[in-house]
Amino acid sequence: MTSSPAGNAGALRFPGLDGTRALGALLVLTTHVGFQSGAALNGPFNGVLSRMDSGVAIFFVISGFLLARPHFVAWVSGSAPPASRTYLWHRVLRILPALWITVIAAWVLLRREDASWVPYARHAALVQIYSRGNGTTGLTQMWSLSVEVAFYLLLPVLGWVLSRGPATRRGLGVRLAILAVTPLAGAAWMAWSAAVAHPLSALWLPGFLGWFGLGMMLALWSAGASAGLVDARPSAAIVRHRRTVWALAGAVYLVATSVVAGPYSLKAPTPGEAATKSLLYAAFGLLVVLPSAIELLPRPAVAGTGAVMGRVASFLGDISYGIFCYHLIVLGLVERATGHQVFGGGFLTLWPLTVAGTVLVAAVSFYAVERPVMRRGRGSRRRPAEDDATGHAASATASSTSH
Repeated sequence: MTSSPAGNAGALRFPGLDGTRALGALLVLTTHVGFQSGAALNGPFNGVLSRMDSGVAIFFVISGFLLARPHFVAWVSGSAPPASRTYLWHRVLRILPALWITVIAAWVLLRREDASWVPYARHAALVQIYSRGNGTTGLTQMWSLSVEVAFYLLLPVLGWVLSRGPATRRGLGVRLAILAVTPLAGAAWMAWSAAVAHPLSALWLPGFLGWFGLGMMLALWSAGASAGLVDARPSAAIVRHRRTVWALAGAVYLVATSVVAGPYSLKAPTPGEAATKSLLYAAFGLLVVLPSAIELLPRPAVAGTGAVMGRVASFLGDISYGIFCYHLIVLGLVERATGHQVFGGGFLTLWPLTVAGTVLVAAVSFYAVERPVMRRGRGSRRRPAEDDATGHAASATASSTSH
């Protein structure tokens, strides 16, 4: 990796993150199919399936990286920081259309006859994690989108705080160190939530700020490398040995599949288990995202199978927010059509049907609604680098309470 002008660094795209978002989306979908079928609770692969909720860590790291990077690029280059009003408007355009379609679809297609409209309104406003009684069919994954939005609101403040003063090697190093230890604060919050038996607090931003913080750390490193404030050689080595880094991510994931990270069921974890799970997921998300996030040079063009796989990854990355939003509704309809009972098995039947249906619905939503709304709202047909963060949108469950 070599330096590039800081003025251009903020507009870089990171195509490697397309595949990363696609992976996260499939992890999310698969863990929910595993739960509904019972395979994530019992059976030979229950640990592997139940811990696929770690996809949320991948998405939160990506969000922290892509959304914080413009602030740090502005800091190291001495230019003006991103306008908060524009940034928040872009987030509104990206998040709300698919969210509201999902809420309406859940109300029309999956609601019980005696269901109140209040939980649906709370989900539409993304405030459901602050009160009880919001376990609404087809929408239980949306708690993580509420966390994401809380981070959106906090980010301009964090960007301002971390961009104070001149950009020096020492100052950058101090900030990197602070961001690197933020997962410890998140783990402490999760341990406290488990200790006081307060399940709602385990769904609030403080418990996940460390995952966003690791993404912000990568953003700061990337911006510093663009400005020549950090040694680029370690980054180049990581990019060259990306498969080794991903193998380490796989090893961390295997550790997380054990009971050391808590129960596979809805049983509440101990404080130690909650903290351990938080830290393992943080490490997993960081290692999965790391090679693609710090790569500033474009990769050589590939042909044949590699090119096809790249296009598939790009497509799935584009629609990954829709996969997150719609997959539980599709799963519910598949269960209804097949006569499936909760925990009644049938994972190998439910999974391909849910994947196919969700990808179709998400693609229609992206190309017919989401992308046109973004382009019209921004008055441009150009795809901003910021949009690379949009497949994340909280994608999964970070704790078993959200199933």
